[in-house]
Amino acid sequence: MINEQSGIILFDGYCNLCNGFVRFIIRHDPKALFKFASLHSEKGRTLLEEHGIKDYSGNSIVYIQSEKCYFKSKAVLLIIRKLNYPFKLLYFGIILPHFLSDGIYNLVAKYRYHLFGRKDQCMIPEESILNRFL
Repeated sequence: MINEQSGIILFDGYCNLCNGFVRFIIRHDPKALFKFASLHSEKGRTLLEEHGIKDYSGNSIVYIQSEKCYFKSKAVLLIIRKLNYPFKLLYFGIILPHFLSDGIYNLVAKYRYHLFGRKDQCMIPEESILNRFL
């Protein structure tokens, strides 16, 4: 069940960086607050549509919490804030001006396939974490 403390993370299932981020979150989310879905999956597209987002380019992680959608650096920072110590300290990045934090995010997003590679198919979670995926 998704509540005010938990959320849904939509990610690029083909991107190695995004898949690594999801695995990082799972390792450092001892309360299992987050559920995941690929942006390319039926569930991911349905969730975007339910939140009024059509023709989404998929160039950003999407964090859905309390019926609100967050994108780019704001999404990452809100997710990090819920992780265990010391990673939650990275939330202090919220003090950066939005144009700067999103600028950095956009730069990484633009070159993520070149820097980290791309899979031919979406991530298939292992049995032990399958319940975290929608």
